[in-house]
Amino acid sequence: MTVLITGANRGIGAGLADACRARGAQVVAAARSGTDTPLDVSDPASIRALADGLAGRAIDLLVCNAGIYRDKDMDLAAGYDAATWAETFAVNVTGVFLTVQAFLPHLDLSAAPKIAIISSQMGSSARAKGGSYIYRASKAAATNLGTNLAMDLAPRGIAVGIYHPGWVRTDMGGAGADISLEESVAGLMDRFDALSVATTGAFLTWDGRPHPY
Repeated sequence: MTVLITGANRGIGAGLADACRARGAQVVAAARSGTDTPLDVSDPASIRALADGLAGRAIDLLVCNAGIYRDKDMDLAAGYDAATWAETFAVNVTGVFLTVQAFLPHLDLSAAPKIAIISSQMGSSARAKGGSYIYRASKAAATNLGTNLAMDLAPRGIAVGIYHPGWVRTDMGGAGADISLEESVAGLMDRFDALSVATTGAFLTWDGRPHPY
């Protein structure tokens, strides 16, 4: 089994890479820095270069995990500048789409291809608590993107799952978050195992509960 994980240099991405390796999978751990496989998902040329470099190789599981959160604690009156909107959407939304698009030929080579999109409950309209407008909007878009990709890719036998990984004690989540990295990774691995075309398009929490959109 071959797994490609974006944003695999730290946090959830690094934890998933370790868990997949522990199962004996061949892991392509990609990130802008800190891994052997360079990938900047905000740069279409970087995505294409990696896809071309892996030409002819089947990808069984593509984990779109790379993400940024630049607007934490920004002020509504003076923050949320256009550049931060553009940067965040380039990584959290466009980067997901372009990565999936570039690696479709690799997924088509797999017997049971899967795509996992790591989104967030912060993009759920049911959990709109104000603030973090850019990050929330980007994750809402990523969730919507995943559900629409699921519809279009099901006839090709490609399953798409969208996941809230929990509020995790990582550099992004902070020390006061709800769950450990180990809990999140273990739950997500179970979700990836259960993902199939029959369950494609679902937005689930790391521990398997349906999440409101």
